[in-house]
Amino acid sequence: MAQPEIHNGGAEKAEVVVSFTAVKPQLVVEAPKASEAVQFYKEAFGAVETGRTTHPKRKAEQELPQIISAQLQLAGSTILVSDLADDSAPVKGVGSGLSLCLETQDVEAAVAKAVAAGAVAEGEIAESDGACCGGRVGKVKDPYGFVWMICSPSAAAKCGDAGVEA
Repeated sequence: MAQPEIHNGGAEKAEVVVSFTAVKPQLVVEAPKASEAVQFYKEAFGAVETGRTTHPKRKAEQELPQIISAQLQLAGSTILVSDLADDSAPVKGVGSGLSLCLETQDVEAAVAKAVAAGAVAEGEIAESDGACCGGRVGKVKDPYGFVWMICSPSAAAKCGDAGVEA
């Protein structure tokens, strides 16, 4: 932390400029399922694993989970998938209000692929005004309790324009 300069016995606040280079949503799953979740996201959505942090005191032959966090590239974004550790801050369970939106030209095929990998479709694919943002939108819940909205490009654009949280 920057130390403020002292002038005539008083402290002046130094302006600190902070900039961020990325937002990385973290999906926390029940231990020891992070490795399974990473595999699911690879199969269901074509995610690519770009990094992994493992527990420094555990060896591969031990039963306890080795993974602490994995970094995945998905649709030009980075997400983290982590096991919920015993000393982690409490995390809300299923229904925490987080849903993730993936944009694709083929909503039906994307929903079918996710279901084949182990997700559960939630309702039917909605059209136009019946969809959350217009266009075509399908929803799946992954095996770890996270809801993924799979939207056509026009639906995703309208969600952003309207300020609707997807």
